[in-house]
Amino acid sequence: MCGIVGMVYRDGREIERETLERMNQAIVHRGPDEDGFYVKEGVGLAMRRLAIIDLKGGQQPIFNQDRTKAIVFNGEIYNFQSLRADLEKRGHRFYTNCDTEVIIHLYDEYGVDCVQHLRGMFAFAIWDEGEKELFIARDRVGKKPLLYSRQPNGDLIFGSEFRALLAHPDISKEIDLTAIHHYLSFLCVPAPLTSYKQIRKLEPGHWMRWKNGEVTSRRYWLPDFSRKIKISQEEAEEETLRVLREAVKLRMISDVPLGAFLSGGVDSSVVVGLMAQESSKPIKTFSIGFEEQDFSELKYARQVAEHVGSEHHEFVVRPDALEILPMLLEHYGEPYADSSAIPTYYLSRETRREVTVALNGDGGDESFAGYERYAAMRFAESYHKLPRIVRENVVERAANLIPTSEITRNRARDLKRFLKAASMPRVERYFRWVSSIDRAMKEELYTTEFASQMAAHESSAFLQDCFNKVNGAGIVDAVMFTDQLTYLPNDLLVKVDIASMAVSLEARSPFLDHKVMEFAASLPESMKLKGATTKHLLKKVGSRLVPPEVLYRKKMGFGPPMMHWFRNGLKDYLRSTLLSEKSRRRPFFKPETVAFIVNEHTEGRRDFTHYLWTLLMLELWFQHFID
Repeated sequence: MCGIVGMVYRDGREIERETLERMNQAIVHRGPDEDGFYVKEGVGLAMRRLAIIDLKGGQQPIFNQDRTKAIVFNGEIYNFQSLRADLEKRGHRFYTNCDTEVIIHLYDEYGVDCVQHLRGMFAFAIWDEGEKELFIARDRVGKKPLLYSRQPNGDLIFGSEFRALLAHPDISKEIDLTAIHHYLSFLCVPAPLTSYKQIRKLEPGHWMRWKNGEVTSRRYWLPDFSRKIKISQEEAEEETLRVLREAVKLRMISDVPLGAFLSGGVDSSVVVGLMAQESSKPIKTFSIGFEEQDFSELKYARQVAEHVGSEHHEFVVRPDALEILPMLLEHYGEPYADSSAIPTYYLSRETRREVTVALNGDGGDESFAGYERYAAMRFAESYHKLPRIVRENVVERAANLIPTSEITRNRARDLKRFLKAASMPRVERYFRWVSSIDRAMKEELYTTEFASQMAAHESSAFLQDCFNKVNGAGIVDAVMFTDQLTYLPNDLLVKVDIASMAVSLEARSPFLDHKVMEFAASLPESMKLKGATTKHLLKKVGSRLVPPEVLYRKKMGFGPPMMHWFRNGLKDYLRSTLLSEKSRRRPFFKPETVAFIVNEHTEGRRDFTHYLWTLLMLELWFQHFID
């Protein structure tokens, strides 16, 4: 696991070694063990290494057999040993025992199609000295980040994190206002956009080739939900168990201490259960909880740990947001408002004291239908078929008679929210449910000028594009496909990569093995979501590994108790930041609307938690990076 940076100059001018070193030093946390540089006329590559495999022999950059190509690589290739054996049969000769060298030999053998052979997480750059071209690629799902900047003169600059690219003097911090507009909808900036006009994200499942200042980019992988297999429930359980066991076993290969995050939820419990079966000694598990019991799953994690006999570590966090927010802002580099980044960072920090690699349950929801909104989308399809007069005059009128609270979330409030969206077209309905600050609030929040500038930029277009690509799949599959292309890489995987690499911890995700995802996509919807039961198939499989009562309970999520913090410990900080003169002068939001949201929430009259955290993280980004 590493971080990479680099640049290629169209005119072949000399690379500024000092700039390359400064960019590389900016991501030292991603690889504290060593660095490596490749500098030739017009090209510079560099990397920071966190040694996991071949601790002594895996120094980068690594070269192909005739040393005409060089690679810097961030990630892990779990099938590198079988790939190497095949390449050796084809005449390739190796000088290390690491996975990085396998990639560059694959490139020699297959060219850009080398990515099709890789099983794992990766972002890498290969310089071909003979052809004078650069090839960069990112893994199928987007577990490893890769940012780039195409300069007006044809130069290309790239790196693993924003602070690396911003260390290059040619890259401007000019804000991309449309990215900010979309951030307010999704809590994060959707790829390929970033909050900076001159920086873009290489999207998951894509490669890019640069030559003479010209760039070619292609998508090489897309999940396919249209090809369904005929399979019985029992056969599906056995095959799910097999592919997951294989994915877990591959991710347990390590030359350094290894453990697992354990939340006590379905996905991490399944991973831990499989790890325990595959290990000859007790595995190490790590859990985090809060003093507020409504937000703590420690008792469920403890139950799983006792069942599998793991060496369990628990941390009860009393988060000091004021202590870690500046650090998190620095690492994320652009506005990012998923508040679960806070516990993810604390969990990663404590886990890193014991191990260097940790497996997790990320991706289970998006492949095996784990979110309640999947069931809601299916129910909405049926509701939408009712005559409009019945929906409006009977159902919705009756629902409006049910008293609800604006202070706390409850089922009655959820029902009204469901009914408001259920009559909408599919994409609009889904957008309403997943957006943070919706259209109605934006109309109240935006200044006239900013609203005019953003009028032509519809955030739901990112979702519409995914629904258009899903090839006639059912509604549940269509939404899972959309999440796999948007919510998963733009939000969840960014959160875990940045939070874990900030403390030099490698996070591995068996559910994000592309073979697991492809198999799950081939299953009938009804096996994954049965009625209102989310993750039906996965829970059946998990019952063979851990106590069933842990699996069949209400999903809690991983967010901290932000609503309470904003009314107590963070109240003064929130007010001093969002109601400051500096914030009021920004030309985006009406100060009176921001003040209304802050006052209503802090005084306990309304719950505006998501709005406030989204606005707070944006303002702090402005102060830290732009002002």
